[in-house]
Amino acid sequence: MGIARTTLAASCVVLVAALLAGDLSAASPKDKLRAKQVQAEAVLAQVNKLNQSFEASVEAWNGARYQLEVTKRQLVVDRRRLKVAERQQRLAQAHVAARLRALYESNDDEDTTLGIVLGSSSVSDMLDRLDAARAVAAADKKLTDQATAARNRYARAAGAAAATLQRRTIAFGQRDRERQRIGAMLGERKRLLAGVQSEVVTLQAEEAAAEAARQAQLRAAARARLAAEARARAAQEAAAAAAVRAKAATVPTTTVAPPTPAAPPTVTPATTTVTPAPPVPVIPAGPGHPQAATIALRYLGIPYLWGGSSPASGFDCSGLVMYVYAQLGISLPHYAAAQYQLGTPVDRSQLQPGDLVFFDALDHVGIYIGNGQFVHAPQTGDVVKITALADFGDSYVGARRL
Repeated sequence: MGIARTTLAASCVVLVAALLAGDLSAASPKDKLRAKQVQAEAVLAQVNKLNQSFEASVEAWNGARYQLEVTKRQLVVDRRRLKVAERQQRLAQAHVAARLRALYESNDDEDTTLGIVLGSSSVSDMLDRLDAARAVAAADKKLTDQATAARNRYARAAGAAAATLQRRTIAFGQRDRERQRIGAMLGERKRLLAGVQSEVVTLQAEEAAAEAARQAQLRAAARARLAAEARARAAQEAAAAAAVRAKAATVPTTTVAPPTPAAPPTVTPATTTVTPAPPVPVIPAGPGHPQAATIALRYLGIPYLWGGSSPASGFDCSGLVMYVYAQLGISLPHYAAAQYQLGTPVDRSQLQPGDLVFFDALDHVGIYIGNGQFVHAPQTGDVVKITALADFGDSYVGARRL
């Protein structure tokens, strides 16, 4: 069950202010712990945010690296194709050059146009030989043009790939620097978080030791106070019983004794019985079960356990109350709101040890032990302890006496 405290917000404001000011020297161990916990939460939030940014930067870096590798491979392919195209262009140009050189150096006029005309046996033969010559020339030209076009195409592709590679190399460098920058910030925040968490652990140990000592003092004081109150009640009951006995003994004596100047012998014992009353506070008699407060003190330090109702495993708030009152023969439900419906209401000014006190819209209950204090099982991570009613501020709902 949660514990709401109206002073928590104001306390956090003070702690944060002290933390920002960097001065916690005058703070109590508990306040130092809270301040460090606030700082740890703030740094953890920064770490989580930087983690998200770092993951995004790493993915962007991975994308830039992937694109860079793709471009590098494409550039290798384009350059290989360019080399092939350039070789084919050179071969085609060499072939045409060789043909032209052969024609120039040839002494046979049969390969020239005039030779073809003069050497033809007929007009048809002449046209066929001219077409063949033109076809060879056209083929040579086409081969050269194709080789040149392929070379130019692959040259442009290789140039584009090289330009893309340059751009993506720059982009990859930027992504890499961003990744390193965020990674460095994340590393620094993680180191800070580890340091703060280490301080929190140390302060928690110190606070636990201080709280244990404080609870021991409160327990000793509560036990002494409850014992004194029990003695006072016993003395009051004994005095009342003695008065009743004295009155019972006095009535028949004054009725039958003859009138004499001597004082009745029964008056003196009654007087001596009342006189030596012990010098302890007198508690007004009233209903309730004050012994429940003494029983509750036995379970200080038992861990909180949600749904727990045994010292062997742990208690939650209503489970502790149920277990304590079961030892007095009183069966209670394991539910604070249902417990509030039992017994009679008690004004806060009239609280007595053993009364049940309720908080947080009936979400929490404890056993009053006097002196403005009560025993309860607070929350997960805590133990059964003594706490002042004032610590719960306006969350106090009311009290019941069983």
